[in-house]
Amino acid sequence: MEQSFIAYIENSIKDNWDLDALTDYNGATLQYKDVARKIEKLHIIFEESGIRKGDKIAVCGRNSSHWGVTFLATLTYGAVIVPILHEFKADNVHNIVNHSEAKLLLVGDQVWENLNETAMPLLEGILMMNDFVLLVSRSQRLTHAREHLNEMFGHKFPKNFRREHIHYHQDQPDELAVLNYTSGTTSYSKGVMLPYRSLWSNTTFAYEVLQLKAGDKIVSMLPMAHMYGLAFEFLYEFSIGCHIFFLTRMPSPKIIFQAFAEVKPRIIIAVPLIIEKIIKKSVLPKLQTPTMKILLRVPIINDKVKARVREQMMNAFGGNFHEVIIGGAAFNQDVERFLKMIDFPYTVGYGMTECGPIIAYEDWSRFKPGSCGKEAPRMEVRILSPDPENVPGEIVCRGPNVMLGYYKNEETTREVIDKEGWLHTGDLALMDAEGNITIKGRSKNLLLSSSGQNIYPEEIEDKLNNLPYVAESIIVQQNEKLVGLVYPDFDDAFAHGLKAEDLEQVMEENRLALNTMLPGYSQIAKMKIYPEEFEKTPKKSIKRYLYQEAKG
Repeated sequence: MEQSFIAYIENSIKDNWDLDALTDYNGATLQYKDVARKIEKLHIIFEESGIRKGDKIAVCGRNSSHWGVTFLATLTYGAVIVPILHEFKADNVHNIVNHSEAKLLLVGDQVWENLNETAMPLLEGILMMNDFVLLVSRSQRLTHAREHLNEMFGHKFPKNFRREHIHYHQDQPDELAVLNYTSGTTSYSKGVMLPYRSLWSNTTFAYEVLQLKAGDKIVSMLPMAHMYGLAFEFLYEFSIGCHIFFLTRMPSPKIIFQAFAEVKPRIIIAVPLIIEKIIKKSVLPKLQTPTMKILLRVPIINDKVKARVREQMMNAFGGNFHEVIIGGAAFNQDVERFLKMIDFPYTVGYGMTECGPIIAYEDWSRFKPGSCGKEAPRMEVRILSPDPENVPGEIVCRGPNVMLGYYKNEETTREVIDKEGWLHTGDLALMDAEGNITIKGRSKNLLLSSSGQNIYPEEIEDKLNNLPYVAESIIVQQNEKLVGLVYPDFDDAFAHGLKAEDLEQVMEENRLALNTMLPGYSQIAKMKIYPEEFEKTPKKSIKRYLYQEAKG
């Protein structure tokens, strides 16, 4: 079989021409032929304004049908897509647009309100995602193309636009497809270069293990700017002819329940927090009756009780799904025990942006609780440990899913991908005789928010260290909340007439100021003052591991 990701997209559009494709929940629906038409219009804009194959096009906005259209139009044209998380602050968006050298930016309305076009001098234009309205144009050709778009479309397809008109870019396995930034700040953000073979291999993986078919429905909840949601709530489903519903607002449990009940999705892709919220809000209250509590405590539960609880759980998710796939963050062990006890069809996978994303997975029927599956098809996974069953070691992997490297950053690429092509994940794990991988911790300092967002403590510390009277700081995670540990600049504080007790107040003000600079998922819950300097390595970096358990 030829390894073409774009062939998946092209064939799906032709095969599913009259089926529903993308729906903004409680909004409009596009059929596959409507998506094709919009792709064609974007191609005209790209072509007439001089966008060449390999040029970068950035997209930033909440999940929506038009986000999907923009993504598909960019790849099928032969350009490179740069998806940007809509929750990033404006200067982070500016950074990524500039670093990636994007020629065009497509935005959602809420994102656009906060952006400043003068901070993005390399762009030739900015368009509104939903109707391709030109917000900023620095090129006559682009303005002309947008003003005469319908006329040009009519000229190109004088009779009417049909499936046989569709001929898209022919992708090569090692050609760059997606440039995905892992975080917003230039000094920490790494532009992960994912080639077409990674998209192809991840989509083919989903074909092999997820049993969806044309016409099946799915709810997309995870941000499409992250590879996890993009690969398994959009690209695979689109390539198979599914009908995808986008929750265009913040997915609160209430909205999720409503959507599940109405759409009845065939598969559910989620982060642990969503599952935990649904159990706490919808299922546990029904189990809190005295009889249920007693029954659930009995070691050998009556099968009838189990079946009833399972049924309530299944109904909470719409009652029509094959399995729930969980990834992106560590899963709460009590919740997992509960799901296992009632035979709930869930599984936990493991991946990272650098693999677009999948590294490990196992079907729910064979899944080992506490693990994150086995190596995925076409991927090799090893644990760098003399005794991987008992001594944790770093997870390394190689295969077609692995990125080309980090954009404009050969040094970091060499640190992560060795000469044999093994990607060093920085995660520590065990692997049993059957090949089940159980993660034991992250050797890098990366923290994960409960909703699966990456948090880089160094970025936050960077900002915090610039605030009044902060000499040094460490950000740690406690009970899913972030805490700032600060060693104050006592000399400076005392020179300004402050007393030791005033510093508490100052640090609280710093906390509030810091939170205005940070996205919602990395807000600092409290500050704790340290009386002496943090211990350091010979290289003068703080020994973080000594402070992870800091009580306060």
